[in-house]
Amino acid sequence: MPTSAPGSEPPVALRRRSRLSSRRPAGGFTLLELLIVVAIIALASAVVALAVPDPAASRLDREAQRLVQLLEAGRAQARSLGVAVAWVPQPGPAGADGRTGDFHFAGLPPGHDLPTRWLDDGGGDPAQAIAVELPPGQRAIPLGPEPMIEARRIRLRLGTQQRVLATDGLAPFAVQLDADDVPSR
Repeated sequence: MPTSAPGSEPPVALRRRSRLSSRRPAGGFTLLELLIVVAIIALASAVVALAVPDPAASRLDREAQRLVQLLEAGRAQARSLGVAVAWVPQPGPAGADGRTGDFHFAGLPPGHDLPTRWLDDGGGDPAQAIAVELPPGQRAIPLGPEPMIEARRIRLRLGTQQRVLATDGLAPFAVQLDADDVPSR
């Protein structure tokens, strides 16, 4: 006599139930679910790729901001010492270590020297070196001693990246957006 207590089913009923449960689909993923996961991963990796800054652009930004500060320091020293100072973007005289600089400040007396090297020389690779472009006919940027100088522009290039440093003659040097850098419509 059958009872309704658990575990009291006859063995034939157990076999029939196990056969029915084996016909159910396994707990896998559908193609749609897999496509959604792949799309989410692709979107996340695209966001991460856009968030990572370009190393060349970061390096050039850092060098441009540093050069702005050095140029203003050169202007301040020229005014305070009453001497003509110019920034020359070519190798300067050899330093204490015997190496030449990447630029120098001509006119500063000994003991008032400013840095003469870029922060990162690109590992000695000329393709990774920062290139300086001055307007045609200029070999140096006069910094004083007058408080007002002529308007000046300096273009720094590193690979395909470029930054323009400029002053109107009275305002300090600043990194500016160049008209050549603005995309055309």
